[in-house]
Amino acid sequence: MELAYYSDYAVRLVNTEEPARNKDALTSVEAVRELFGANQQAARRTADADVTRFRSVRARLRAVFEAADGDDETLAVDLLNSLLLEFPVSPQISGHDVRDRDGRPDWHMHLADHPSNATAGYAAIAAMGLAFHLTEHGVDRLGLCEAAPCRNAYLDTSTNRSRRYCSDRCATRANVAAYRARKREEAERTGRSAETAQPSTAVTDR
Repeated sequence: MELAYYSDYAVRLVNTEEPARNKDALTSVEAVRELFGANQQAARRTADADVTRFRSVRARLRAVFEAADGDDETLAVDLLNSLLLEFPVSPQISGHDVRDRDGRPDWHMHLADHPSNATAGYAAIAAMGLAFHLTEHGVDRLGLCEAAPCRNAYLDTSTNRSRRYCSDRCATRANVAAYRARKREEAERTGRSAETAQPSTAVTDR
């Protein structure tokens, strides 16, 4: 499994909350387990206490994205480094049961699950994945959706660093809103021009 894959762990966790809409999907053990995806072994370690712990890690990961989105590279790196120190990873060479054409294991780097609790394991993987993405592609590749009030986190993988929205849906919504705003401005300008063009009628007392 490539290390770049793990950066999605951070995005998935951050996007369980929509602060502007006062929505939070991270309200149960089941919701936490869903974040692990196919990693059922790690998900089974989830306990009630992990709900609160996951929320705490989520706030710290969102702070990384907010710093990056605000062009504060140093702060983003410092915040991420604090997570890496608190939740260290355990890298391992793994081949699983995957074989190449010659029948040999397809060796690759894998981040082992942390044995203490579900939060520590997930946080370690998410922080390391995000750190890999940041150092490989740049801090400006960490973004927050510009389609207010969304503000979901995303990782910009575009070739020209042009991504501004978390999804096609938000991009479409923002484009429609911008189009309507332009039409309103045009209508207002046209209305003002028409009023200016009308001849004024002077009223005189006789």
